Amino acid sequence: MEIILIGADGQLGTDLFSCLEDTHRVHAWNFPEYDITKPEELGTHLQEIKPELVINTAAYNRVDDCEEDLQQAFALNAFAVRDLSLLCRKLGASLLHFSSDYVFDGSQKVPYTESDAPNPLNVYGVSKLAGEFFVRNSLEHHFVVRTSGLYGKAGCWGKGTNFVDAMVHMARSGKPIRVVNDQWITPTYTRELAQKLKDLVESGRFGLYHLTNSGQCTWFDFAKEIFRQLGLNPSLSAVSSSAYRAQAERPSYSVLANRNAEELGLTDFEPWQEALREYLHEKGYLVGKTRS
Repeated sequence: MEIILIGADGQLGTDLFSCLEDTHRVHAWNFPEYDITKPEELGTHLQEIKPELVINTAAYNRVDDCEEDLQQAFALNAFAVRDLSLLCRKLGASLLHFSSDYVFDGSQKVPYTESDAPNPLNVYGVSKLAGEFFVRNSLEHHFVVRTSGLYGKAGCWGKGTNFVDAMVHMARSGKPIRVVNDQWITPTYTRELAQKLKDLVESGRFGLYHLTNSGQCTWFDFAKEIFRQLGLNPSLSAVSSSAYRAQAERPSYSVLANRNAEELGLTDFEPWQEALREYLHEKGYLVGKTRS
C-alpha cells in the first residue's frame, strides 16, 4: 500500500513508520516541509504520489495553550483536517485521523464507547471533535481513532517530552512532584498502538474506533506505578484538579472502551502496567532488570 504519514517524526508517527515500513511503501512527511494548514501546497504533493492511504498525526495538542490560542487550535485540529479530507476525497485516498478522549466531559464513570455522545469541556476537545466531524462527513473511506494518555520513545513533538519521561526526570532531579488524582485515563504506549493501527488499516474496515491499552488509573496512580517499577521514591503528592489550577478544564473520567475494535477481532491491548514496563525497557530505564 502506498501510504503518506504526516508527522512521521512525532511520538506516534515514529512508531507508526517503524511498524508500517516493512510491508508498505511509506512516505514520511514532516513539518515545516509539509504543512497541513497549506492545502494548495499539500494538494500538489499528494497529487505527485497519489497515495492509497494518508495518515495524519499532526495536531495542536497543548491543551492549556488552546484556551488562549483558539485560532491555532482550530486551524490545525479542525480546518486543516477538513481540507485534508477533501483532498483525499478528490484523490480517492482513504484517511486515518486521530482524535482524543477529551471529546468527552467525564460525567459517566464507565468507559466511553464509540456510540456515547461527546461533550468536550475545553477548546482542545472542541477543536478535535470538529476535526472528527469534518472527516466523517466529507470522506467515506476514513478511520477516526480516539486514544488516550500517549507516551512513546520519540517524545511528543509539540511538548518535547511525555508524562513518563517527565516523571523520571523530576524524580532523578530531586524535585517535589505534584500530580492530579481525580482525572481517570488509560495510559497508552505508542509502539503497541502502532501495531493495532497497522492491523486496523489492513482490515479495510472504516469507521470510528477507540484504541487504548486496557485498564484505567489516575495520573497520580500512573506516576506511582512508574516509580514503583523503577524503584524510585521521590517526594510525590496527590492534588485535586482545582488545586493544580490548569488553565483548561479536563474531564474527570475519560477512559475509553475499545468496543468497535473488539467487534472487529483486533487482538486485545496489554494492561497499561505491562505496556509501561515494556516502555521502560525500551528507553533503557530498566536495563539489566528482568521483564515481568
